[in-house]
Amino acid sequence: MHAGSIGERETYATEIDGLWSVLSLPLARLDALADEPDRLADDPAALESLPRFQYVLHAASERALGIDPPPDAEAAHTELAAALTEARDLTAELHDAVAAEGRAAARGLVYEWRGALFRLRLARMRLGAEPEASEPEPPDVEPTRASAGAALLATALLLAGTAAFVLGAALELWPIWAGGLAVFAGGCAVYRGPTAGSS
Repeated sequence: MHAGSIGERETYATEIDGLWSVLSLPLARLDALADEPDRLADDPAALESLPRFQYVLHAASERALGIDPPPDAEAAHTELAAALTEARDLTAELHDAVAAEGRAAARGLVYEWRGALFRLRLARMRLGAEPEASEPEPPDVEPTRASAGAALLATALLLAGTAAFVLGAALELWPIWAGGLAVFAGGCAVYRGPTAGSS
């Protein structure tokens, strides 16, 4: 990655963080209202808060349109801008419907409104996701005959110990149960031995 593209990405991230810092509190309040939609019909102050939040969403969508994303973030940025517009429009629609029709209108639109608010958070999350780092190549380690033998012995001991433990527990014979546990522990010790020695 060139120095210019690193700087461009950092500038973009700073602009998006600034945009989100303006949005986070209003969005939390909108989410709270979406969880209690009857408040919009019962509480005039709650209903009259919607135009303020609509304006915040409008200003944020205008601001998002003025941000130039780096090429690898263009699709996610477009999604964010569309989500802001949709949330703004549905907030306005909900306000007008509840003001005109009351509680029934709130219940009728609330799921679509919640979906728009969720889509906005999802778009932000997608923008913030870092590209997946490729997994490192495992080192080329040839298994030795000794480590293969130890693994085989450990597996046999673990299986035998498990079988003895289950049989002893089922038959309520504690010596077989305890012996199975001891064999199982021995299998664990054999398995860990080569690993501990190699690290």
